[in-house]
Amino acid sequence: MLSIRLARNGAKKRPFYHIVVSENDRIPTGRAIEILGFVNPIATNGETVRIDGEKAKAWIAKGAQPSKTVLELFKKNAIL
Repeated sequence: MLSIRLARNGAKKRPFYHIVVSENDRIPTGRAIEILGFVNPIATNGETVRIDGEKAKAWIAKGAQPSKTVLELFKKNAIL
């Protein structure tokens, strides 16, 4: 089953997350099928969230299930 979830990147105490589509049984930081956007929670003067809405809607139509956190991000950014 496919899931849309956050994959943590970045340095120690400097988190940066990619929004990825991956198989449910793989580790989140493993190989992703596609990267849909990013979340930078500690950005000071730049973008904190960027999501490709068209790709996200296409993956959801194909049956990918977003995680709770990603679903909240989609709602907050008017994608769903």
